[in-house]
Order: sequence, then structure tokens, then C-alpha cells
Amino acid sequence: MGLAALLTLAACDVAGPLAVSPAPQTRTGGLVAPPPAPASENRSEASRALSIFFQRLQNDLLARGLLRTDGGGPDTTFTDTVLARNFVRIALFDEFVATPTGLRAQPTISRLRRWEQPVRFVVEYGATVPESQRVEDSQSVRTFVSRLGRVTGQPMSMSDANPNFHVLILNEDDRLGYADQLRALVPGIDATSVQAFMDLPRDTLCLVLAFSEGGTPRYSKAVALIRGEHPDLMRLACIHEELAQGLGLANDSPQARPSIFNDDEEFGLLTTHDELLLKMLYDDRLQTGMTAAEAAPIARVIARELMNSGPG
Repeated sequence: MGLAALLTLAACDVAGPLAVSPAPQTRTGGLVAPPPAPASENRSEASRALSIFFQRLQNDLLARGLLRTDGGGPDTTFTDTVLARNFVRIALFDEFVATPTGLRAQPTISRLRRWEQPVRFVVEYGATVPESQRVEDSQSVRTFVSRLGRVTGQPMSMSDANPNFHVLILNEDDRLGYADQLRALVPGIDATSVQAFMDLPRDTLCLVLAFSEGGTPRYSKAVALIRGEHPDLMRLACIHEELAQGLGLANDSPQARPSIFNDDEEFGLLTTHDELLLKMLYDDRLQTGMTAAEAAPIARVIARELMNSGPG
């Protein structure tokens, strides 16, 4: 049975003077895993250069008041009408289309897609990712998965037993040798998805590939890639965005605010607005596979109820 893939990327328009010109991987999903890199971080110059570049990028974003972690406030109010409109833009459009030469950014109307089975997350590391970072990132994913489960009501857990949502935290040296392991993680993965994973431009901060079997709108597997070279806040921001998008909020919208589903990088972490989008996505009144025309009037009703119910 063939796999259909959805790709979402977190990217940032960057400019600056810094230029950046196969190692074994470790996995925690039941396979034998090599030990992490020693304290000296046995990484290539290219990987070290990326670390410097992304640290400078984070510093610049923070200096401009971006990567907010407050979830939104009095300066970012929104109405139920805006919430419903943003839901349609984000949940019922794809961000990319496949072309003979690869993927092209082009919002394209789609159907409502989500998980209808328990989502079992596992974090897997490249061999060059040090132990201290693994401890921090594993806790970040675990905490966020618990939050996603509470918000959506969908069963979610951390599990090495038959995981279906793989969170890969890889440095550049790890990622460049990962093609065969990616194909092993997702049997039947298409060449376009492998290319998107392997041919990653520097301004793509992270990505998620979500798959459904037989062309259905029900997700069966997902793989998120988080660059290990990111500083702490940017890694956490990528965890928030890619795990949430891998649940079915596939698109970004420049009108969405306060939201991480907006490439302006104003918000780094999942906002109250985004939690409401996830609640809407997994509301039983919406059916997996609905068109935008079918889902929009129901989304307006749900949005009105959520906004009228107050906090929580």
C-alpha cells in the first residue's frame, strides 16, 4: 500500500556575513545505539559553523523582539471569526506541492488530515549529539507531548515500542548519512520526501514529514527533523512547531497571530491561539477527510464556543 506524504518546514529569511561551506546515528526506538559524542563533540567544521550561524540568528531574532515565549497577550487579541478563518488556512491547505524537480512553496487546498490512532513518539539522536543535550531535548519532547495530548484529547505517549512519530535530533554530520535509515523508518517513502530531508538548505530550520497509507487522510507515521546545531530556544521552537504540524496543522499563514504557524518568527513556542486550533482539529464534529467547504461552517461554530468558554 503506497504512502502519501505531507511536508512542512520551518524556515527563516536570514542574511549575514557567515558562510558555511557520515557519521553513525543513535536511536532509542529499540535498536542498538552507539554512545553519544564525547565532551569534545566530534563534529565537522561545517557542523560547528552551523552552530555559530544559528546562535547568531537566535541572538538577532531575540534582539528584534521575536521568538516570543509568552503565548500571546493584550497586543495579540483575536476573535472567533479570525480563529475559524486561521483554522481553515492552516488545517485545510498544504504548504508545498511536489514538482518534477522537487518541492515548491505553494499553498494548495487540501482535506482535513489528522491521527485516528494513538500517537507514539520516540526521540532519536545522531551520534554527534552530546549527552547533556539529549537529556534536555528528551525532557522537552516528553513535556510537550503531554501538553499536546491534553489539548487534543488524542492518545499520545512516549514509547520505544512500535513508535509511529519519530523525532530525529541530528547534527549535519548525522543527517548527511541518514538516507538509508530514513527509508528503513518509513518503508515505501517517496523520493521527493527523501530529497527534502537530504537536500536541506541552511535557512530551513526544521521539518516534518507526515504519511498516510493508501491516499487516505488518516496519518499513520511521521518523522520530524530538528537540527542539533540549534541553540536551546530554537531547538525547542522547532520541537513545538514540527510536532504540532505533524498532528495535522499542515500550513503556515502570514495572517495567523499569535501563532507559530507563521513564518515571521514572532512566536517561538505554541500559543493559546494554536492550542485552540489543535482543539478544533480534534473535535469530534469535524471528520477526517472533510473539504474546506465542509469544515468551515463547523469550524466557525467550534471557534465561537471556544472563545465564549474563556480560559481553559
